[in-house]
Amino acid sequence: MSESTPREIVSAHSPDSDDAFMFYGLATKKIRSSKVVFKHFLADIETLNRKAMDGAYELTAVSYHAYPYIADKYVLMASGSSVGDGYGPMVVATRPMEADEIKGKRIAIPGTLTTAYLTLRIFEPDFEAVVIPFDRILEAVREGVVDAGLIIHEAQLTYNKSGFHKVLDLGKWWKAKYNLPLPLGANALLRNLPPDVSSECCRMMRESIQYALDNHEEALSYALQFARDMDPRLAEKFVGMYVNHFTVDAGALIPKAAQHLLDMGHEAGLISKRVELEFVR
Repeated sequence: MSESTPREIVSAHSPDSDDAFMFYGLATKKIRSSKVVFKHFLADIETLNRKAMDGAYELTAVSYHAYPYIADKYVLMASGSSVGDGYGPMVVATRPMEADEIKGKRIAIPGTLTTAYLTLRIFEPDFEAVVIPFDRILEAVREGVVDAGLIIHEAQLTYNKSGFHKVLDLGKWWKAKYNLPLPLGANALLRNLPPDVSSECCRMMRESIQYALDNHEEALSYALQFARDMDPRLAEKFVGMYVNHFTVDAGALIPKAAQHLLDMGHEAGLISKRVELEFVR
């Protein structure tokens, strides 16, 4: 590759404050390279999961649940994981409910490839899933289209202000039962990228996340434009929940936790084939 012609890498991620925060250094070109230049594409996570099956983007955010279906095309990046350590996606309803009451209920979910959905199926296999875009789930619950909703993203911090009741926190349940954090999302790279391009993407991703953490105020200010009119203090809390030391580098614990989650999904018949997670740094 010529030093004068850097390779363009399409980087696909969700239009959410936590993703915007971690990609801040790349999107604003604070982190640069003579080998690679990034072009950003934004879409919701379930759309990205589906696109990854076709190998649509060189670098893409994906749900950990999606990995068995894209492992032939992608390898996971050690940087960029969103992890709930004792907190995570929630089931909410318009009335108080016990967690065991969700059995047999109609529950709105943000997509069948999301890690939130897989974790809920492991917790309770017997419910009727109704796929609804993540930003319309609370509306569907309020209107009685479904009995409860599985919420991801910022709604985890705002549901109670809208009169909803928490039924179950999946990250809290997972931590209590298995003493592991709950790996939700990751970044993935196409396997067929040249090794020098792959390693450069990993370096830049890691440095972008570290830059945002080291320059918190400016990165948060940038991320707020993606926070769907959320109160800045809540947006800061949400970013702090999902961009942390696990995001800079997954280490050994997150691969272990993710492997356990996917193995359980396979054993429960929710994932058709078992895969070994592979990470690049």
